[in-house]
Amino acid sequence: MQLTRQSEYAIRAVLELSMLPEGEFMQSRAIAARQELPEQFLNKTVQILARVGLVETRRGMQGGVRLAVRPESITIADVIGAGEGKIAINPCLSGGYHCANRPSCRVHGILNRAQEALLTELGKETFAELAGEDEKRITS
Repeated sequence: MQLTRQSEYAIRAVLELSMLPEGEFMQSRAIAARQELPEQFLNKTVQILARVGLVETRRGMQGGVRLAVRPESITIADVIGAGEGKIAINPCLSGGYHCANRPSCRVHGILNRAQEALLTELGKETFAELAGEDEKRITS
């Protein structure tokens, strides 16, 4: 399993916005430059984040992008889920998938535990913690 570029860019954009004073807008061009992202791709990513309510956008000279949710309430799992939908490491773990082998599947339980561990890790730290300069650094 590998994150898409869109998820990576979304994470980097939300992290950049999390470092701003609350309510402040930043132009997409500035986010793209600071994070070394292609601006057009970032704009599409911002639209997706706006559609799910994680960011707000405003046109004009004083416009740009800002968080619509406090960074204390956003995790990497939230941002990935915004662009990718429900995180599932195998189709059998996504909602609505029917597998005739499930009752006798010997690996379903292992995959389910692995997915739960992944979601737990992706949901541990908030973007406020990730963006904090004086906070202790996140360790593996």
